[in-house]
Amino acid sequence: MNLGIENFIEDALYKPNDYIGYHVGRRLAELHPAKSVVAGQTWYFDLEDFVSDGHCSVIEEKCVFNQTKTEWEGIGTKLSYSIENAWLNVLWKGHLISVVLITWIEHPCRRRHHWIVADEKQIAEDFFSAVCEWSCEVRGEILVYHDAHFRKDKELFESIKSATFDNLILPNLLKRQIQNDFQQFFDSREVYERYNIPWKRGAIFIGPPGNGKTHTLKALINQLGKPCLYIRSFKSENCTEEENMGEVFKRARMRTPCVIVLEDLDSMIDDNNRAFFLNELDGFHSNTGMVVLATTNHPEKLDSSILERPSRFDRKYYFQLPADAERRAYVAKWNCELQYEMRLTEKGAARLVSNTQDFSFAYLKELLVASMVQWISLGGSRSMDEVILAQTDLLRKQISDSSRK
Repeated sequence: MNLGIENFIEDALYKPNDYIGYHVGRRLAELHPAKSVVAGQTWYFDLEDFVSDGHCSVIEEKCVFNQTKTEWEGIGTKLSYSIENAWLNVLWKGHLISVVLITWIEHPCRRRHHWIVADEKQIAEDFFSAVCEWSCEVRGEILVYHDAHFRKDKELFESIKSATFDNLILPNLLKRQIQNDFQQFFDSREVYERYNIPWKRGAIFIGPPGNGKTHTLKALINQLGKPCLYIRSFKSENCTEEENMGEVFKRARMRTPCVIVLEDLDSMIDDNNRAFFLNELDGFHSNTGMVVLATTNHPEKLDSSILERPSRFDRKYYFQLPADAERRAYVAKWNCELQYEMRLTEKGAARLVSNTQDFSFAYLKELLVASMVQWISLGGSRSMDEVILAQTDLLRKQISDSSRK
């Protein structure tokens, strides 16, 4: 590599922000007068992902200090790495290409910029397009948006693949409506277009926590088999919520037909960002082929412009506390999966259903797991009927005490 690049990135970062781009482009032109330079800034130029999938090979330029950010995302997860500032030598389709990556804050966002240096402009542009197109594809992953960037989550995808409507207990009518409505939507593009109806949908799952909204979302995404963008939050340290919303919907329009998931919508939308959100939802962009699925535990916190306006969230599905039939099915499914000696009797199961009228599915699960643990700790000296009755009374008291606080 040419001499004179040892302090290339350091020198660039000492420049004023509005001068860095020009400075780097000019210096690269001076260092490589016979080559072409293509510059830009986009989240879609995910070179790390392109490399990891074997589409090109990369060697760091050793005479330049290359800065990589290492992130830990929780127990049991692998460390993730992202390049902040680097000079890389890339071999792609027989072409040797230099890629310079420099990151700085353009208020309020922290952005990584790139410069691609190749023998010909067409080679640089083709490489740029190839990386961006690859990064936009979703293959056995869920696109998770958090802290102003997308991450491809294979573990979430695998957990969704295990969620089906077969192992989901809901009122039969509600389950059939959700299964059929969205499958029919994606199968009916020609019909929508024939009658000049916008081919897009929005729906909200409404109800207290613990009654199956999230499980239903996973089962539906699994059934539909469409690219899914799961939005954890529009907030970030260095970008405005409006910018992040714009980025999410821009990415979604690239991947249509697709599904956007917004869990706990009431915590995402407020008086400051509502107008921008609504504009992205049904403004100048057509959003063709896009389904927006939202959930809320607190519909009273949502403005009527979101909740009541037709063509935004035109379907509302209510997830109430499980009725006797759903609790009976839930208990029966759980009971038949236990070892014989741990099972409830038929009379005990009926009594359990009768004594849990105000329990959500989440509380039912907590009750059943706690009872199993208690039965084991007692060495099986008491029947599950006795154990679960005592645990029901205990949990009911905890629920009552919690509701009074």
